[in-house]
Amino acid sequence: MASLPPRPSIAFLASHNGTNMRAIVAACRAGRLRATPVVLISNNADSASMAWAKQNKIPALHISAKSTGSDAAADAAVAATLAQYGADLVVLAGYMRKLGPETLGSFEKRILNVHPALLPKFGGHGMYGAHVHTAVLAAGERETGATIHLVDGDYDNGPIIAQAKVIVEAGDTPETLAARVQAKEEELFPETIRRIISREIDLDRL
Repeated sequence: MASLPPRPSIAFLASHNGTNMRAIVAACRAGRLRATPVVLISNNADSASMAWAKQNKIPALHISAKSTGSDAAADAAVAATLAQYGADLVVLAGYMRKLGPETLGSFEKRILNVHPALLPKFGGHGMYGAHVHTAVLAAGERETGATIHLVDGDYDNGPIIAQAKVIVEAGDTPETLAARVQAKEEELFPETIRRIISREIDLDRL
């Protein structure tokens, strides 16, 4: 796997708001992160992330099984688009589709995801969004948090890159807990990418 350039190009995949994409782009444009946002791909043509990317002068494309005709065609289109835009890192910012083998193979150890819990707890198929926070509260956990991990062929299964903890407070609801975890994600993701670019974290060794 080729090493990252000094200022890598970052591509984003998002299905809804793309909140972490917005935090990473803000860090890039403020000079806190030496990276260049190059494209957003969404499987949802009407997503808020698509509208935001266009407003912020980031190319935004809708690619889905519906638009291409099949999951395999969508996988091929995603991989080709990422290559076309010269992506060095791929960030999943709330992307609700499983990546296909072509994309995973073309960008092995270069695809990052954030999960709203401290993996390996509360991960796997069906564990996303409010489902995660509801499960954390039901289990009586005293802490939760955010996990950045490499993406492989299974849900929430790739090597863990970084984690940040959030205390579960008395009286928390899934909504209040989600808000604090989201805020932590927006700090953790840009900082983790900074550490990858500075080679404090070597993705190829994970």
